[in-house]
Amino acid sequence: MKKATQIFGLGILLLTMACSPTQSLQEYYVDNAENPDFISLDLPASILNLEEANLNPTQREALQSLRKLNILAFKKTLANAQSYEVEKAKVNAILKGDDFVELIKLNSKYGKGVIKYLGDADAIDEVVIFGNSDDKGFALIRVLGDNMNPAHVMQLLKAIQTSDYSGEELGAIGQFLKG
Repeated sequence: MKKATQIFGLGILLLTMACSPTQSLQEYYVDNAENPDFISLDLPASILNLEEANLNPTQREALQSLRKLNILAFKKTLANAQSYEVEKAKVNAILKGDDFVELIKLNSKYGKGVIKYLGDADAIDEVVIFGNSDDKGFALIRVLGDNMNPAHVMQLLKAIQTSDYSGEELGAIGQFLKG
Protein backbone atom coordinates (compact mmCIF):
# COMPACT_ATOMS: atom_id res chain seq x y z
CA MET A 1 0.00 0.00 0.00
CA LYS A 2 2.85 2.37 0.87
CA LYS A 3 4.48 1.71 -2.55
CA ALA A 4 1.17 2.45 -4.32
CA THR A 5 0.85 5.74 -2.40
CA GLN A 6 4.41 6.70 -3.39
CA ILE A 7 3.78 5.88 -7.04
CA PHE A 8 0.51 7.82 -6.95
CA GLY A 9 2.30 10.81 -5.36
CA LEU A 10 5.04 10.65 -7.98
CA GLY A 11 2.38 10.50 -10.71
CA ILE A 12 0.64 13.60 -9.34
CA LEU A 13 3.95 15.47 -9.19
CA LEU A 14 4.83 14.50 -12.76
CA LEU A 15 1.34 15.48 -13.96
CA THR A 16 1.64 18.82 -12.20
CA MET A 17 5.00 19.41 -13.85
CA ALA A 18 3.59 18.48 -17.26
CA CYS A 19 0.73 20.96 -16.91
CA SER A 20 2.84 23.85 -15.65
CA PRO A 21 5.12 25.92 -17.84
CA THR A 22 8.61 24.43 -17.99
CA GLN A 23 11.22 26.38 -16.14
CA SER A 24 14.45 27.37 -17.81
CA LEU A 25 17.69 25.56 -17.10
CA GLN A 26 19.03 28.69 -15.37
CA GLU A 27 15.93 28.78 -13.10
CA TYR A 28 16.41 25.11 -12.31
CA TYR A 29 20.02 25.75 -11.26
CA VAL A 30 19.03 28.69 -9.06
CA ASP A 31 16.08 26.83 -7.49
CA ASN A 32 18.27 23.87 -6.50
CA ALA A 33 21.59 25.52 -5.62
CA GLU A 34 20.76 25.42 -1.89
CA ASN A 35 18.92 22.08 -1.94
CA PRO A 36 20.78 19.60 0.33
CA ASP A 37 20.26 16.76 -2.20
CA PHE A 38 22.36 18.70 -4.74
CA ILE A 39 26.00 19.67 -5.06
CA SER A 40 26.34 22.98 -6.91
CA LEU A 41 29.49 24.64 -8.29
CA ASP A 42 30.19 27.60 -10.55
CA LEU A 43 33.72 27.38 -11.90
CA PRO A 44 35.87 29.39 -14.30
CA ALA A 45 37.00 27.50 -17.40
CA SER A 46 40.59 27.86 -16.14
CA ILE A 47 39.81 25.12 -13.58
CA LEU A 48 40.34 22.59 -16.39
CA ASN A 49 44.06 23.39 -16.03
CA LEU A 50 44.91 22.20 -19.51
CA GLU A 51 48.37 23.04 -20.74
CA GLU A 52 47.76 25.10 -23.86
CA ALA A 53 51.10 23.93 -25.21
CA ASN A 54 49.74 20.36 -25.43
CA LEU A 55 46.65 21.42 -27.36
CA ASN A 56 46.37 21.59 -31.12
CA PRO A 57 45.19 24.94 -32.59
CA THR A 58 41.55 23.76 -32.78
CA GLN A 59 41.55 22.65 -29.15
CA ARG A 60 43.26 25.87 -28.09
CA GLU A 61 40.58 27.91 -29.87
CA ALA A 62 37.86 25.87 -28.15
CA LEU A 63 39.46 26.40 -24.74
CA GLN A 64 39.70 30.15 -25.31
CA SER A 65 35.98 30.31 -26.21
CA LEU A 66 34.98 28.87 -22.80
CA ARG A 67 34.00 31.21 -19.98
CA LYS A 68 32.72 29.10 -17.11
CA LEU A 69 31.15 25.84 -15.99
CA ASN A 70 27.98 25.50 -13.89
CA ILE A 71 27.71 22.08 -12.29
CA LEU A 72 24.68 20.74 -10.48
CA ALA A 73 24.69 17.13 -9.29
CA PHE A 74 22.07 15.09 -7.47
CA LYS A 75 23.57 12.31 -5.32
CA LYS A 76 20.97 9.54 -5.06
CA THR A 77 20.47 7.75 -1.74
CA LEU A 78 17.82 5.38 -0.42
CA ALA A 79 16.23 8.31 1.43
CA ASN A 80 15.87 10.54 -1.65
CA ALA A 81 15.13 7.94 -4.37
CA GLN A 82 11.66 9.37 -5.02
CA SER A 83 13.03 12.92 -5.26
CA TYR A 84 15.68 11.67 -7.68
CA GLU A 85 12.99 10.44 -10.09
CA VAL A 86 11.11 13.75 -9.85
CA GLU A 87 14.24 15.87 -10.38
CA LYS A 88 15.45 13.70 -13.28
CA ALA A 89 12.03 14.11 -14.93
CA LYS A 90 12.24 17.90 -14.48
CA VAL A 91 15.66 18.06 -16.16
CA ASN A 92 14.51 15.83 -19.02
CA ALA A 93 11.48 18.08 -19.55
CA ILE A 94 13.66 21.19 -19.67
CA LEU A 95 16.11 19.60 -22.10
CA LYS A 96 13.30 18.51 -24.43
CA GLY A 97 12.62 22.20 -25.11
CA ASP A 98 12.80 23.44 -28.68
CA ASP A 99 15.76 25.68 -27.88
CA PHE A 100 18.12 22.76 -27.26
CA VAL A 101 19.83 20.99 -30.16
CA GLU A 102 21.06 17.45 -29.53
CA LEU A 103 24.70 16.87 -30.29
CA ILE A 104 25.33 13.38 -28.87
CA LYS A 105 23.44 10.68 -26.96
CA LEU A 106 25.46 8.50 -24.60
CA ASN A 107 24.62 5.05 -23.25
CA SER A 108 27.14 3.00 -21.33
CA LYS A 109 27.38 0.58 -18.45
CA TYR A 110 27.83 3.61 -16.18
CA GLY A 111 24.60 5.33 -17.18
CA LYS A 112 22.94 7.40 -19.84
CA GLY A 113 23.63 10.90 -21.04
CA VAL A 114 23.09 13.54 -23.62
CA ILE A 115 25.02 16.55 -24.84
CA LYS A 116 22.93 19.41 -26.19
CA TYR A 117 23.60 23.03 -27.05
CA LEU A 118 21.95 26.43 -27.32
CA GLY A 119 22.83 28.86 -30.09
CA ASP A 120 23.67 28.61 -33.75
CA ALA A 121 25.47 25.55 -35.09
CA ASP A 122 28.63 27.54 -35.74
CA ALA A 123 28.40 29.87 -32.73
CA ILE A 124 27.26 28.02 -29.61
CA ASP A 125 26.59 30.01 -26.45
CA GLU A 126 25.98 27.09 -24.09
CA VAL A 127 26.68 23.35 -24.08
CA VAL A 128 24.67 21.20 -21.67
CA ILE A 129 25.90 17.80 -20.56
CA PHE A 130 23.38 15.68 -18.66
CA GLY A 131 24.37 12.26 -17.40
CA ASN A 132 22.50 9.98 -15.05
CA SER A 133 22.86 6.66 -13.35
CA ASP A 134 19.92 5.15 -11.51
CA ASP A 135 22.40 3.88 -8.92
CA LYS A 136 24.33 7.09 -8.23
CA GLY A 137 22.29 10.09 -9.35
CA PHE A 138 22.82 12.66 -12.07
CA ALA A 139 25.07 15.51 -13.07
CA LEU A 140 24.05 18.52 -15.11
CA ILE A 141 26.91 20.59 -16.50
CA ARG A 142 26.48 23.87 -18.33
CA VAL A 143 29.50 24.97 -20.33
CA LEU A 144 29.13 28.68 -21.04
CA GLY A 145 31.19 30.45 -23.65
CA ASP A 146 31.32 32.84 -26.55
CA ASN A 147 30.76 31.57 -30.08
CA MET A 148 31.86 28.03 -29.35
CA ASN A 149 32.10 25.71 -32.33
CA PRO A 150 30.61 22.19 -31.79
CA ALA A 151 33.47 20.46 -33.62
CA HIS A 152 35.99 22.39 -31.55
CA VAL A 153 34.18 21.56 -28.31
CA MET A 154 34.27 17.87 -29.20
CA GLN A 155 38.02 18.18 -29.86
CA LEU A 156 38.44 19.83 -26.46
CA LEU A 157 36.47 17.03 -24.75
CA LYS A 158 38.85 14.54 -26.36
CA ALA A 159 41.82 16.56 -25.10
CA ILE A 160 40.41 16.51 -21.56
CA GLN A 161 39.88 12.74 -21.75
CA THR A 162 43.45 12.10 -22.87
CA SER A 163 45.02 14.62 -20.47
CA ASP A 164 46.25 13.80 -16.99
CA TYR A 165 43.51 16.00 -15.50
CA SER A 166 42.50 14.32 -12.24
CA GLY A 167 39.44 16.36 -11.30
CA GLU A 168 40.86 17.12 -7.83
CA GLU A 169 40.11 20.81 -8.30
CA LEU A 170 36.40 19.97 -8.41
CA GLY A 171 36.37 18.79 -4.78
CA ALA A 172 33.15 17.00 -3.76
CA ILE A 173 31.76 17.05 -7.28
CA GLY A 174 34.89 15.32 -8.57
CA GLN A 175 34.42 12.52 -6.06
CA PHE A 176 30.76 12.25 -7.06
CA LEU A 177 31.54 12.10 -10.76
CA LYS A 178 34.27 9.49 -10.20
CA GLY A 179 31.78 7.18 -8.54
